[in-house]
Amino acid sequence: MTGPADGGPGRLQVRGLGVTLGRAEVLRDVSLTVEPGSWTAVIGPNGAGKSTLLRALVGLVRHRGSVLLDGRDLDRAAPRERARQLGYAPQSPVLPDGVSVREYVQLGRTPYHSLLAGPRHGDGGIVDEALHRLDLDAMAGRSLRTLSGGERQRAVLARALAQQPRILLLDEPTTALDLGHAQALLELIDRLRAADGLAVLSTLHDLTLAGQYAQSVVLLTGGRVAAAGLPREVLTASAVATHYGASAEVMADGSGVRVMPVRPA
Repeated sequence: MTGPADGGPGRLQVRGLGVTLGRAEVLRDVSLTVEPGSWTAVIGPNGAGKSTLLRALVGLVRHRGSVLLDGRDLDRAAPRERARQLGYAPQSPVLPDGVSVREYVQLGRTPYHSLLAGPRHGDGGIVDEALHRLDLDAMAGRSLRTLSGGERQRAVLARALAQQPRILLLDEPTTALDLGHAQALLELIDRLRAADGLAVLSTLHDLTLAGQYAQSVVLLTGGRVAAAGLPREVLTASAVATHYGASAEVMADGSGVRVMPVRPA
């Protein structure tokens, strides 16, 4: 199974997180909670620090504050152990030349190997299942470089699922996808979340997609949390005007929240 390897669904807590890159304070005193099995979307204007937040959570950027999983400080965990808990799909992943889709997804099993050890018994089945769930079976032998944008996004997600994480961190998963492929990918992520009990923390540029798929929304601006809560509480016309400098009409219905830009009067 490509669900969490152990421990079941997890509760992620970020407390007072700060990041300084060079002389720039990119994030300051960021706190948020991702409940087990839920989807939290991080939104905000360009330069708000959304991608830096995810990179800090997986240990790629030095930070202040704490990152807790079920009360355990992940900054005290070994990198391999942290990678078993947090699956990360970056916005612009490195796709090595000469590597097949299957070989790339197999890299998701790396946190479970000792430094010089090869694949473990059972790794093949986990990789096969990840490929199947992302509808990549027929493409397993193809080079990554031959895939379309949507297919590459699915391969990146399959690699993260092969880690069997408890928390899935997705940085702008719909980048460069058209509306149909973006919707299909988010529907897939939501089905996986519901089936496996995964907690999802994603950055999303599209406010309507955030309002439709996430159970909670965190608005970052200037490296700080400006608002957090249910989509209908955070995604308001006044918030869009204040933090994005845009005019928008916001409507809430049974499918979530829709944010539609309108020309200023």
